[in-house]
Amino acid sequence: MKKYRIGLVGIGAVGAEIIKVLRERDFPAEEIRVLARSERDEVIAGETFHVQPAAVEAFKGLDFAFFAGTEGAKGASKQFGWPAVEQGAIVIDNGDDFRMDSRVPLVIPEINAAALQKHQGFIANPNCSTIIALMVLAPLHRVARIRRFIASTYQAVSGTGREAMRELEDQVKCHVAGKPLKHSAYPHPIAFNVIPKIGSLKPEAPGHTSEEIKMRNETRKILEDKKIRVGATCVRVPVMNGHSEALHIEFDRPMDPDEARTILAKAPGVKIMDNVENDLYPLPIEVSGQDDVYVGRIRLDESTKNGLALFVCGDNLRKGAATNAVQIAEKLLELKLKK
Repeated sequence: MKKYRIGLVGIGAVGAEIIKVLRERDFPAEEIRVLARSERDEVIAGETFHVQPAAVEAFKGLDFAFFAGTEGAKGASKQFGWPAVEQGAIVIDNGDDFRMDSRVPLVIPEINAAALQKHQGFIANPNCSTIIALMVLAPLHRVARIRRFIASTYQAVSGTGREAMRELEDQVKCHVAGKPLKHSAYPHPIAFNVIPKIGSLKPEAPGHTSEEIKMRNETRKILEDKKIRVGATCVRVPVMNGHSEALHIEFDRPMDPDEARTILAKAPGVKIMDNVENDLYPLPIEVSGQDDVYVGRIRLDESTKNGLALFVCGDNLRKGAATNAVQIAEKLLELKLKK
C-alpha cells in the first residue's frame, strides 16, 4: 500500500486529536510532520513529535496538510493554505477562513463527498456544530425537503481549546474551595453557568454571532439549497467535551417520528438513542470519544406545520473536527482524486 506524507499545522486540542484519529484508523502515513509557531517536542498518545516552525518551505514534499484550527481560529490557513497547495499538498482546513470560498468544497463525507470531485487542492471542514446537526438533518432532507430549522446549541468548552478546558477545571476547584472564579477564555466564568454568545457579532446580521451565521451559511452550501431558513442560538455550557443541539424542523410534507427513525437507522455515522421512558437519550458525556452522532427525543413539533423535534449529541473534537478531516483524506484516496 502506498504511504503518504502528512503535515499538521497546530498541535492544540484538535491537532492532537487528528494525530490520534490518524493512528486509530491506520491511515497510511509514512510521515507526520507537525508545524506550529515554535520549535519543540510534543507527546501525543505516548508518541513524541518534533514540532517545526511553520513556513512555506516546510510543506514541500507533503501529500496532505491538515490545518487544525479550533472554533473561529484564523490566520494559519490564510498565511500558509494556498502556498501549501502550490507546494503540492492537498489542504484540509478545520478553520473557517475559506469555508464559503467558491473555490473550496465544504465537505462532510457521509453527506456530500461528490463535492470533492471539484477540489482545487483546498478542502474545508465545516464548523463542528454544523457537522453534528447535518449528520442527522441531511438524511431527512433527502426524503422530505427541510424548509426551516431552529437550532439551540449547548457547546462544550473543548471547542475553544485546551486553555478553556483547563479554565473550567480550575473554576470548579475554586468553587469547591470557596475562592473567586477567575476567567480569561470567556467574558464570564463558565463553571455553573451558560454563556449565550459564541463567536463575534456580525454587522451584516445584527444581533447574531458568527457561530450562528456559520450554521445558516454552511448548511445552505453543503445541502446546495439556498432557500433553507435557519435560526440558531449558540450557547457555551460547562461541559468538557461533546456538543449537544435541540433541533426543531419544518419539512415540506409531514414527517412522523417513526419515518424519521427508519431513515436515521440507515444513515451512516448516526446512532439512534431514543427511549425517553427509560431515560435513554444522547448525552455529551457518553458521546465523548465516539465518532458517531447520536440522536434521540424524536417527536412531533406541533408549533409548526410538518414539524419534527429531536436532540443530537456529537464529539466536537472528533466527528466535529478531527475525524471528519481524516475521513475527507480517506475519501480522496478512495476516489483516487489525489493529484
